[in-house]
Amino acid sequence: MKFRILAAGISLLMLCGTCSGCGRKHIQLQEFPVLNYTAPKEGEEIIIMKIKDYGEVKIKLFPDLLPKACENFVTLADSGYYDELIFHRVIQDFMIQGGDPKGNGTGGESCWGGYFDGGVSNQLIHVPGALAYANSGMTATDGSQFYLVTGQQVTQELLDDLTENNEMYFSKQAAEYYTQYGGAPYLDGSYTVFGQVIDGLDIIFRISQTETDANDKPKQAVYLESVRTEPYDNSQIRWYPADYESESGVQ
Repeated sequence: MKFRILAAGISLLMLCGTCSGCGRKHIQLQEFPVLNYTAPKEGEEIIIMKIKDYGEVKIKLFPDLLPKACENFVTLADSGYYDELIFHRVIQDFMIQGGDPKGNGTGGESCWGGYFDGGVSNQLIHVPGALAYANSGMTATDGSQFYLVTGQQVTQELLDDLTENNEMYFSKQAAEYYTQYGGAPYLDGSYTVFGQVIDGLDIIFRISQTETDANDKPKQAVYLESVRTEPYDNSQIRWYPADYESESGVQ
């Protein structure tokens, strides 16, 4: 294969410093539609993530599917919780992770204090630009830490291997998205995906290329200036999924 399955597996265990198991919630066999690429409606509340020296990343949320997960993120964001925090873990061809006030992967809590269960939806998958919570082995340990997927090239061979050896299932649409745009399919069912980048995917990929130390921490800090909600304005968004092919390099 053209990508590093072993490295991807190791990276999976590094999504949170205390990650100890997959905690996969459930496997659905029905052909549910994948909604990552659903356009927001005019005026819908979206996330504006301003990253110092990089620009703005705009993210659609899915409160109808995962209301508690979205409520937590919106509450933390609008309270200023994420302001001036760093992306403390960056793994090329996988993801960028932030949201920890300690800046080392061991801190953070939900808006209710402690952890909560954000759940999973089989209609949201780990394609490039997916927003999800890091956890410590199960979705019941979601807090404030989050990651944005950059991902690798995905082949049908990998999906078949995950299906056979990990008892996962990928709908026809999910398989098409993964093989066309790439991503991190091995994370599906184990982590709460609750949002999707709709503008600024190029920024996420540029951050993923930054130089890091032995602990995957950027040598030059990458700061979140602010994270807030704003109404969606279609005229200000560079739409996709065509952008996903050009930014990710997947043909």
